[in-house]
Amino acid sequence: MKREHAARQRAALRRLLGQPEEFIWRCAGLKLRSYQREVCAAVADSVLAGRGLSLVVMFPRQSGKNELQAQLEAYLLTLFSRTGAEIVKISPTWRPQSINAMARLERVLERNRLTAGRWKKEHGYIYRLGQARIAFLSGEPTASIVGATASTLLEVDEAQDVRPDKYDKDIAPMAASTNATRVFWGTAWTAQTLLARELRAAREAERIDGRRRAWVVDADQVAAEVPAYGAFVAAQVARLGRMHPLVRTQFYSEEIEAGGGMFPPERRERMRGSHAPLDGPRPGMAYAFLLDVAGADEVAGADSLDPETALQAGAARRDATALTVVEVDPRDLAGGRGPVYRAVARRMWVGTRHVELYDELVALAGRWQARHLVVDATGVGAGLASFLGRALPGRVIPFTFTAASKSKLGWDFLALADSGRWQEAAVPETAAPPECVESDYARLSALFFRQLAACQYQALPGPGRALRWGVPDGARDPLSGERLRDDLVLSAALVTVLDGLSWSAGRPAAVLRAPDPLEEMDRGW
Repeated sequence: MKREHAARQRAALRRLLGQPEEFIWRCAGLKLRSYQREVCAAVADSVLAGRGLSLVVMFPRQSGKNELQAQLEAYLLTLFSRTGAEIVKISPTWRPQSINAMARLERVLERNRLTAGRWKKEHGYIYRLGQARIAFLSGEPTASIVGATASTLLEVDEAQDVRPDKYDKDIAPMAASTNATRVFWGTAWTAQTLLARELRAAREAERIDGRRRAWVVDADQVAAEVPAYGAFVAAQVARLGRMHPLVRTQFYSEEIEAGGGMFPPERRERMRGSHAPLDGPRPGMAYAFLLDVAGADEVAGADSLDPETALQAGAARRDATALTVVEVDPRDLAGGRGPVYRAVARRMWVGTRHVELYDELVALAGRWQARHLVVDATGVGAGLASFLGRALPGRVIPFTFTAASKSKLGWDFLALADSGRWQEAAVPETAAPPECVESDYARLSALFFRQLAACQYQALPGPGRALRWGVPDGARDPLSGERLRDDLVLSAALVTVLDGLSWSAGRPAAVLRAPDPLEEMDRGW
């Protein structure tokens, strides 16, 4: 009887191990979603049948990609625990991505009825179940990973962030002689990524033999099965705009161009409002100053100057100091999107000493009753920002331009533009007599839009989603023929620093600390 019972158990286990979806459900208690089931079946089939296919899986953020990976890994470790198998998983970075992937697998192994307490960790990066093992390795350009072999499965996670040359030189050989199945997991980015390259190859192979190798899932497909996910994505679209590059790539699996015009006509059109420019504040409204300071590239040793010396030294340079005044209606803050910023006035100064600017800016801040002043504190701008901070305590927010801070500024400004939260005053885009505020604003607004039209961007490869942007050196103003800069655009973009500040009447400014959903998307499902 005991032998018969044992035989029945072995037979049941063999049947279970032949059905990965059922294994995950019976042993881990996880019911896969339809788009996960298709991928799970295809990966298992390629491995079990020894097909050695290259599969590409593109899921939106927070849709269960990482959980599916870990469940598949636990299944294969169990399946090959007696016969042996070598699995290799590559992530773009060791910390945090490989570390997070290992922690996720540990959780899955401990919650699985067949694997709990049976697995071992070796050398800090290898997990063993019987004779089967999985090694977690970094795909960073400098990582030394030559020599690893994938006999069964080679996974490249977040493949859009692994450099193609790194894959070709160090990673692809791991499966070159073993007929191992290769799976490229990730989210959309540009057409120049490893993921995009492998997706094109997978679709060409599908066309030739009809066997499916690529799965591109978008937010709508996930939301059809998980309504809460649909609400989450809808909130991101409301915050960032449907055409924001991060919404398109991270949620709708749409590739973007690696570079090009940052503000195409349709985006510039969304930035136009219906309000009139102003020459002073309106009752009940709140105002902020956005100041891009003529930088330090023509002031010798500017980076080493103390604030007082820098204030005196900030003199003639090629570009201008640009001021944008924005209006916020504190009564119109319901809905959770954040305020709408209406540009209502602009000023530009060329060759004006910072000490003179200081006096004029203090006077303007008083006249406009400016609640916040975001001031470019880069280089000699630090001096001006420091002195303004002393004159206007609690109202000045210094901003220092670095590659990282400018990248974030660009992404955030695109979000305001695409979501309709930046609005330009309704004025003709033509120069006009200087007698009225409308004509002065119209002149600078027209220049602002010409700078926008000239702005170029480059989406850089790698996990940082870095954005390099601005008006290229050598760009010329189509009207004047003079060199075109981005002073007004940078001034306007500083508005993103205001997001999260309190605009309620009579309350002091306070920064609201809250996690950015885009930074949290890789956690959990």
